[in-house]
Amino acid sequence: MTDTSRSATASAPVVLVGVDFGLPHFDQELEELGLLAQTAGLNPVARITCKRKVPDAALFVGSGKADEIRMLAQMHGAKEVLFDQALSPAQQRNLERALEMPVNDRTLLILEIFAQRARSHEGKLQVELARLQYVATRLVRRWTHLERQAGGIGGRGGPGEKQIELDRRMIADAIKRTKERLQKVKKQRATQRRQRERRDVFNISLVGYTNAGKSTLFNALVKARAYAADQLFATLDTTTRQLYLTEAGASVSLSDTVGFIRDLPHGLVDAFQATLQEAVDADLLLHVVDASNATFPEQMDQVHKVLAEIGAQDIPQVLVFNKLDALEPGQRPAVLQDSYEVDGVAVPRVFVSARSGEGLPALRQLLADILLARQEGAADMTPDDDANL
Repeated sequence: MTDTSRSATASAPVVLVGVDFGLPHFDQELEELGLLAQTAGLNPVARITCKRKVPDAALFVGSGKADEIRMLAQMHGAKEVLFDQALSPAQQRNLERALEMPVNDRTLLILEIFAQRARSHEGKLQVELARLQYVATRLVRRWTHLERQAGGIGGRGGPGEKQIELDRRMIADAIKRTKERLQKVKKQRATQRRQRERRDVFNISLVGYTNAGKSTLFNALVKARAYAADQLFATLDTTTRQLYLTEAGASVSLSDTVGFIRDLPHGLVDAFQATLQEAVDADLLLHVVDASNATFPEQMDQVHKVLAEIGAQDIPQVLVFNKLDALEPGQRPAVLQDSYEVDGVAVPRVFVSARSGEGLPALRQLLADILLARQEGAADMTPDDDANL
């Protein structure tokens, strides 16, 4: 039986499993899970999907499908099985017994990638908090080898139960300490934000689904060297730079934030509140969309969902449809700037290629127009107007 914080060997062979419960975003080809696995250093050697109305309480997929997964894993020499959905601790434990190998889910996979990628002190604290909260729900799984050694009156108080209680206290203490340290980081960020507000800086945050090209666009706009790669979660730590808009004759503050993904573990949404706060406090969001991805409408919906969770749903947006260079000639838009309806509201949209630079002048001009309109509005505001805000 393995610990939840397994350390997988590089390119370890794994089998990917997905269960279609009739939800609209089901990934029939398990492409995203495969990318997540590769990002974590694993090697998907086989994929299997099935349909169910509801999860099996014990095995998530049912005993027949579990047997099929076990045979498939043995056939391909897999060392682990990864599920595209979150498993309960009991389901995970039962599956490991049935499949006779480690079983993990999408949640742990994302946690591991975040742990590998976090660079800043804040990012590492956030990942550690999310990992501790995840492990706390799976203590029983770690001590099943002691469950038949229970002693004492009524069979209670055995070594497994005692060890679980010790672990529970240790993890609770660690969670408390990590939260306290994160709170200090949040205060430091709040101080930095107040300083920017006193300087009356216009704040823009890049948001979007993971691997939409936010960091590449960030680098192209501010000539920075933030890490950018064609992989999921290349950026975890927020980077902020000044962007001078020649068209407006002024500078704005531009922040690159962590990418969103469907079924993002709630623990990570909570733990990354300090990082995502850059989006909450922004004056404008540049919602970067991978125009070459056929599922971009679903990805946009997931981004809007997370923005609502962190209280940033009402901040003005500009949709930046990126990767124009990856579109076939017949898919390219007739114009690079138009409007796109989001929840019944027309939102400005710009098509760009952060890689080639196409469309970036139009984006810069749009940002300059928004900034100038804001400055003109502030200049025209009367004391009465201000009092009514």
